[in-house]
Amino acid sequence: MRAIRVIIRNIRDAFKSVFRNFSLSFASITCSAITLLLVAIALIISFNVNYLTKQYENELTIVAYLFHDTNEEQIKEYDALLKENKNIVEYKYKSKEDWKKECQDDSQILLNALDSLSYNPLLDSYTIKVDDIKNMKKVADYVGNSDYVESVDYNEGLVEKIAVIFDIVEKVSIILVIALLVVTAFLIGNTIKLTIFSRKTEIEIMRLVGTSNIVIKLPFLFEGFILGVLGSIIPIIIMIYGYLILYDRTNGYIYSNVIKMVKPFPFIFYASLFVLVLGALMGMISSIRAVRKYLKI
Repeated sequence: MRAIRVIIRNIRDAFKSVFRNFSLSFASITCSAITLLLVAIALIISFNVNYLTKQYENELTIVAYLFHDTNEEQIKEYDALLKENKNIVEYKYKSKEDWKKECQDDSQILLNALDSLSYNPLLDSYTIKVDDIKNMKKVADYVGNSDYVESVDYNEGLVEKIAVIFDIVEKVSIILVIALLVVTAFLIGNTIKLTIFSRKTEIEIMRLVGTSNIVIKLPFLFEGFILGVLGSIIPIIIMIYGYLILYDRTNGYIYSNVIKMVKPFPFIFYASLFVLVLGALMGMISSIRAVRKYLKI
């Protein structure tokens, strides 16, 4: 019970300190809100880039065409070779007869041309999906390095350009998030330092009457937590409504139907929770650092 009373009292003192130093707290909350909003934007971009990457990974495939005289035994050997590659997540065999039937469904003229020949000129093939778009070239070289494969097609130039663009966007997003977190921690830490300085006399009195170090530290820890949480509320509101409006106005697509966005639910809920927890943690971590450095207890 005593521990609960101490925690409740410290939370109350933390709220009092926030409102007592309102101008400093407001500046810290505002700056934290701005930086956390940028973190939220970077988070949304990063998630959508990853989502788009997965979409392209599902759509971009490698097609390996086998030689015309490849027999069933050789096809089984090649099938076993594909199973050994850990970067291949899925592959599908299509015979020359399957290709001919597909041509029949697509074009009667092409079918008539094929029927006029004494043999089927089409090739058996494997359609292959990889675990990561960055591994397309490596897997293409692997599947093409066989005596049974005549050619491999996977839009080499397009895939490499997409992989480079996605990699750059992902790295920039990560760097931006880290930089903004450092700024947020710095701002909240400075607010706590100023609070400590303004309560210097009060802290000295608490020391003289024998108050334990943990009791002196707790209000600052809770104050950092409160500042972090308050600073995350506005970014969360803007992120939720902004993303919902953008998704609704664009019907879930950016730039025609090329780039599909992540569906708002449950993505927006997890993103909001992440920003809230991040704000609270950054506030507490900043408080701990400030208390250790400037309180000297």
